Amino acid sequence: MADDRYELRDLRYLMKRLRDPHDGCPWDLKQTAQTIVPYTLEEVCELVDALERGDDRGARDELGDVLFQVVFYAQLAEERELYDFDDVIHGIVAKLLRRHPHVFPDGTLLSRRAGAEHAQERDIKERWEDIKQQERNARRQTHALDDVPLSLPALSRAQKLQKRATRLGLDWTSVTDVVAALKNETQEFEDALSTPAVEGVADELGDLLFTCVNLARKLDLDAEQLLRQSNHKFETRVRLCTDLASEQGTALEAMSEQERDAIWREAKRQLGSQSKS
Repeated sequence: MADDRYELRDLRYLMKRLRDPHDGCPWDLKQTAQTIVPYTLEEVCELVDALERGDDRGARDELGDVLFQVVFYAQLAEERELYDFDDVIHGIVAKLLRRHPHVFPDGTLLSRRAGAEHAQERDIKERWEDIKQQERNARRQTHALDDVPLSLPALSRAQKLQKRATRLGLDWTSVTDVVAALKNETQEFEDALSTPAVEGVADELGDLLFTCVNLARKLDLDAEQLLRQSNHKFETRVRLCTDLASEQGTALEAMSEQERDAIWREAKRQLGSQSKS
């Protein structure tokens, strides 16, 4: 093997060595598909973080970590004689060929559209969903919601459930309708606050969040991404507030409410000026 530029085959060989019963790594040998799931989630989150921070080198490294997870799962499955890495590659290539008939009309890598106009994005999305539904039918998933993973983050799962429900005719007609529903849910939440029942408040707040996700979806926005952006904005402001308080020779928590409000407004002003520059 060349040691100057490693390739995918080298990673697969390394994985097999790590799992070798005689001279493999004790930690890797005791792992199962279930025990490495938390590490997979962690690696994906670290990749997303690097991408959102614009850290290209970090993203490259994190992509490697995610790829290692894929190779690990494939190795575990191969040992159980279920499938191997080549089966994984075959499966994804076949699926992408099947889902892109506007690019591969014959369903093969060699097929091309001869002089045809590019398909409209909306038509592509509709065809994509039709093909996915055919795949679900082939797997005997009879309900539109059957394969929405429980492990998805709540916002992402809410948006996916809502998107699937549209294929059953269960959707708002327009953004205006969702805004009206949001106002209604807000009123119901305010009404719940006037009663001592905590369960009612929690239930109405959940409905309010769910409707916010609906609004994001109707605006072609990703609710999970929006909240991550808001998290980042809030974190940046809090850190700047802490710095501004320190410059005044005090701690943020030691300030009065009025002083903290003033610090918060100044942080918003400074960050707003930076975003416009």
